[in-house]
Amino acid sequence: MEQLYVFGTGNAAATKCYNTCFALRNDEEYFMIDAGGGNGILSILDDMNVDLSHIHHIFATHEHTDHILGIIWMVRFIGARIKSGSYDGDLNIYSHKNLVSVIDTLCRLTLQKKFYDLIGTRIHLIPVEDGETRSILGSDITFFDIHSTKAEQYGFTTTLRNGKRLSFCGDEPYNPKCHEFVAGTSWLLHETFCLYKDREVFKPYEKHHSTVTDACQLAEELKAEHLILWHTEDKNLKNRKELYTSEGSPFFSGELLIPEDKEIIKLS
Repeated sequence: MEQLYVFGTGNAAATKCYNTCFALRNDEEYFMIDAGGGNGILSILDDMNVDLSHIHHIFATHEHTDHILGIIWMVRFIGARIKSGSYDGDLNIYSHKNLVSVIDTLCRLTLQKKFYDLIGTRIHLIPVEDGETRSILGSDITFFDIHSTKAEQYGFTTTLRNGKRLSFCGDEPYNPKCHEFVAGTSWLLHETFCLYKDREVFKPYEKHHSTVTDACQLAEELKAEHLILWHTEDKNLKNRKELYTSEGSPFFSGELLIPEDKEIIKLS
């Protein structure tokens, strides 16, 4: 998995950018993580030339609207392709076991019966356990409970083709209970709600989130080589990359990346 496709970078309240979701690309196939909060994901995929026919694996991290509602649109549109005969293979959606019933219920309540009936035949809702490893697109993906303080949520870790580890900590600050999964990671994907200097404005700690300074200090402690920060506020989106980089760089000696929506990152 040598490229990371950034579909969205905003938090739940963001309106000037899409909610945080992304995919790891392996050859022509994509392992997609979350889908944001609506059908905006469809235009983003189109803009980035990501064909739905090449998405067979989606990981839903948790039940919050800014992460899961886009999943329903993915089921709807991939379901349409399945019905038209233009989608080869099956769609696999992974999540912790308690989220499986949530996704199933949302699909049952909102989708036409012909699409909902694909669940269990061509669309599979697959529960994963804390610490469970599955082979996806030729790579071992290990899912882990991030020990969320709000809603049960999983992240994942994997080893890239170049032997380096990539770890996604979900949309809350890294919890030391996850050390066995994140230790030794080269690419750390971490949330950051706002700049440390703006903490009194956005109140990240009250929302169980971190600041740029916090995340950079953490990445330095973990000895990560690359740090990707997203799931942010969007009040100064035009200058976000410059501002976040300026605040975080003194605390992190590795490569600090503040991606924009629709950006593609090479995982070297």
